[in-house]
Amino acid sequence: MGCPAGIGPEIALKFLARRPGGCVVVGDLSVLRRAAAEFAIEVELAEWRPGESLPRGRVGVYSLSSLADGLVWGAPDAECGRAAGLYVETAAHLALDGRVDAIVTCPLAKEFLNLGGYGFPGHTEMLAAICGSRNFGMMMAGRDLRVTLATIHLPLAEVPARLTTEEVERVISLTRASLERDFAIPLPRIAVAGLNPHAGESGMFGDEEERLIAPAVAAARERGLDVHGPLPPDTVFARAASGAYDAVVAMYHDQGLIPFKLLHFEDGVNFTMGLPIVRTSVDHGTAYDIAGRGAASEESLAAAVELARSIAANRAGGKA
Repeated sequence: MGCPAGIGPEIALKFLARRPGGCVVVGDLSVLRRAAAEFAIEVELAEWRPGESLPRGRVGVYSLSSLADGLVWGAPDAECGRAAGLYVETAAHLALDGRVDAIVTCPLAKEFLNLGGYGFPGHTEMLAAICGSRNFGMMMAGRDLRVTLATIHLPLAEVPARLTTEEVERVISLTRASLERDFAIPLPRIAVAGLNPHAGESGMFGDEEERLIAPAVAAARERGLDVHGPLPPDTVFARAASGAYDAVVAMYHDQGLIPFKLLHFEDGVNFTMGLPIVRTSVDHGTAYDIAGRGAASEESLAAAVELARSIAANRAGGKA
């Protein structure tokens, strides 16, 4: 459900009012009922517990908190962060135990997640820790563009020092494996962005391309991967969106997410590669500034659910 004080409850209800079948909500039944009443969303909710059948004609809610009384939309606190972390942790274990096919996460705020006692910079790292996964990564997926990240949640000033040839090659390989397994692309074409303007311009604007990134691309190509780069960051995303590549490996968070969200602000999906479970997410934040107004869009959540279904089916050989 995401942060109880954010737009997670609202977008979950709006989506489930459109397509209630096959989903349960891990969250707070009292908050969802309050949101349904205040935003005039017609959806029937019922308490659900693992092992039970889905309620007919209603949406099952695995309720782990009761925060509706006193909750102020757009004004989270440590209790909200603690509850949001518990929802994620519980959903991950449901997936690990095979009780659900996939999990789709609504947004939470990293600040309040930490205040609530969960010391992670975001969903991705938290889920990797729960699953015991070391080889994981973030992919942003849309109809026209997929982007993966060589570094994720880092201050920009730290990115050059944290980039290594081994890490770039790892993300290239992880991207290839995910495109094959999760997206059913048999021979994926991968582009790798440079770090600096014009991909360094032969060392004029930085040497990370020649020193770190090009050796990673060469090593991946020697292993038979169809990978190209390092390519100028100001053109590679447009080329990928036009169909030249199946994914772009970006060097840092905003390098990849700015072009992605320009194209897929409404329907983009955040997918965690390398986990033993299927996890997708909306590609936006908690939007505390509009929480409580009934104005949030559920389109990214709808896309995230659809992609989760598709990946689960691909992993099951088309049988999920």
